[in-house]
Amino acid sequence: MNKFILILIFLTTLLLPMKDLKAEEAMFNMSYIYFGSPNTYVAQVDKTKGSLKVVSPNYFDVNEQGELEVTWKLQSSFVNEMHRRGIKVVPFLANHWNLTAGINGLKNRDKLAKDIAKAIDQYNLDGVNVDIEGLGHSYRNDHNELLRLLRLYIPKQKQVSVSVAANPSNYQKGWHGFYDYKTLSDHSDYLMIMAYDESWESPDSPIGPVASLSFSERSILYAINQGVPKSKIVYGLPFYGRLWKLDGPTTEGINITGRGLSSTRIEPLLNKFNGKSFFDEKSQTPYAKFTIPKNQYDFVGSLKITEGEYIVWYENERSIKTKLRLPKKHNIKGTGSWALYHETADTWDYYTLWLNNRFFADVPNGFWAEEDILHVSSKGWMNGTTNTKFLPGGSLTRAQAALILVRALGYESMNPKEYVFKDTIRHNARKEIEIARELGMIKGVSRTDYNPNSPVTRAQLATMLSNIFKYAPNENEPNPFSDVSPLNTHFDAIQAMSQHGYITGLEGRFRPGDNTSRAQMATMMTRMSEEFEALKAQ
Repeated sequence: MNKFILILIFLTTLLLPMKDLKAEEAMFNMSYIYFGSPNTYVAQVDKTKGSLKVVSPNYFDVNEQGELEVTWKLQSSFVNEMHRRGIKVVPFLANHWNLTAGINGLKNRDKLAKDIAKAIDQYNLDGVNVDIEGLGHSYRNDHNELLRLLRLYIPKQKQVSVSVAANPSNYQKGWHGFYDYKTLSDHSDYLMIMAYDESWESPDSPIGPVASLSFSERSILYAINQGVPKSKIVYGLPFYGRLWKLDGPTTEGINITGRGLSSTRIEPLLNKFNGKSFFDEKSQTPYAKFTIPKNQYDFVGSLKITEGEYIVWYENERSIKTKLRLPKKHNIKGTGSWALYHETADTWDYYTLWLNNRFFADVPNGFWAEEDILHVSSKGWMNGTTNTKFLPGGSLTRAQAALILVRALGYESMNPKEYVFKDTIRHNARKEIEIARELGMIKGVSRTDYNPNSPVTRAQLATMLSNIFKYAPNENEPNPFSDVSPLNTHFDAIQAMSQHGYITGLEGRFRPGDNTSRAQMATMMTRMSEEFEALKAQ
């Protein structure tokens, strides 16, 4: 095979869209539909860009008499439209935390199961997802029996699934103990682990993430350790955050302790009240703080939030991408989410790619820098040029270099003492460029110009990194590069970085004037991860 054909194959691979991933190869993904009116349901599904195999709308309720109620939300036109698209409609059966309804439903389980089977047939639905919540562990056998009866009465080609509380701490009592993971899995197609509400709405709740990475992973491992087949484990992600007021009740006397907040509301609130965002490395979760000034207010749903100090823990692209690596890591069936209508508009740009270990559409599996690109993206050091593209062969710009270095060292929350570069006034990385200048990482091309969009050469990058780590060359070692003269401005930095093993050449040449590609930057940052982390910790 000649060189031209190899290049052609590589370029073709880069251009493969996600839709070319065969349906049988793509991991399972479902989501609940609960919010918004039924006439918005098709639009809600459209926003997922073909990611879903199952939608689970709120069509089935258990009333206080323990009987099935088909809700007003059921529309045959929606069911038919989903089937036309190859998406299964599996409504969820809910008691909505009503203990009387849940208990009576389990007592009435034989009739309830038969009525559900009948409704599935009558309305041409594809099964049921049992979502009974809030009951104690003393009802677990009744719950198991309801699932057994549903599997008995519902045709095998239809789905029976069950939502279960996340149980990363192996609780055997209370509502966590209500869910007998192994027995439930024997009677169902999959368990949907509600891996959210690590923090919840209560004065007793800690202020913290809705679902940290550790909480999420331990929830999956609990199911595996209980003997649930991996092919029956679906891991649920939240599309919402939680809000706390830190300085007492609102002016209307309302305490806000973990109030649920749609992901779509976070950015508008932070923009309106000049909020400041942070990323907690331990939990791999973002949070933000904002202050509402006196005589100002806003609304979270119907709740009026008034003057004072607030903190919100939520999900963003970085935290969701990190969580989306867990299904492949543990070889489970896939993901679910609560719930459509609350995800930000960009979520589905990357969701399916990351769930299926594609990460970026232009970084094919097996690409030489694939793991390095994943590493720096997960760290939040380098983002894609879009949500779906990394542009690995593109030249690294001087602005991008400054931004990456500032992020890697944890300085992005700093504010520069002054702005000296005139050509960065409208640049989105202006602040980070000035921070990098003040910390001695970079220099301008003149006293007032930085040339932010110009490419960074290999020699310039060596100097930037050497400026950070203060590496000095060993003058007793020979120069390994025939194309780097001692008279070169960057000679000492290139020698020092080479002697530390961070940069290499090819056949005795360094090519100092060549532009640095984004993939090369990802590889360099990965090689030096420990050094960056150590310096950041100082």
